[in-house]
Amino acid sequence: MARIVILTGAGLSAESGLGTFRDKDGLWTKYDLEDVATPEGFARDPGLVTGFYNARRANLLAAAPNAAHLALAELEAAMPGEVRIVTQNIDNLHERAGSRAVWHMHGELMRALCQACGAKWDAPAEMRVADACPSCGKAATRPDVVWFGEYPYHMEEIWDAIRAAELFVAIGTSGQVFPAAAFVQDASRAGAETLELNLERSEVSHDFEETRQGPATEIVPAWVAEMLGC
Repeated sequence: MARIVILTGAGLSAESGLGTFRDKDGLWTKYDLEDVATPEGFARDPGLVTGFYNARRANLLAAAPNAAHLALAELEAAMPGEVRIVTQNIDNLHERAGSRAVWHMHGELMRALCQACGAKWDAPAEMRVADACPSCGKAATRPDVVWFGEYPYHMEEIWDAIRAAELFVAIGTSGQVFPAAAFVQDASRAGAETLELNLERSEVSHDFEETRQGPATEIVPAWVAEMLGC
């Protein structure tokens, strides 16, 4: 079991040019989440939802991992088997930076899901409502992302990892969305040290033993350097 569990949120990828959700210029100020991030919204207008995620996918394909992603990959490489990343992000910037021990609790933008048979596969750059599932042939495909009202992925493994960790770190997350907002309390109860690295204090900063504020591309590499004794 990993000794260090790291939760990452939208603030980690913001400096790569990917939009965050809950700041004053965030994605949810431009779209109604009921329309583009719920099963009901997809049922009402699958074309709108598919187009929204196609645009996000194009944004992701044009982006690159930043210094924070690269630092976390360096930490994992230097401490094999001891670092586990749990990300709320649906981008693949952790993997492109070199991280391998990653759980995407909200799914992956670059993957597709069949609502009919549950098959998953690599999504094309542009998905279409009429796309057929490569397994069952039905036109029942959607982005493999967890929408509001759906249960996040890997939760049993995530809770086990958090409760066994010696150090829990949250990076670039607002602390407003459950179940992730409760991770720090669970880690603390299990005896882990807790650290928050964020642009500013979050809704749950008071639950952490230590908090550090600043851009992710500055404070994450600095923390990793400390951990590696650089």
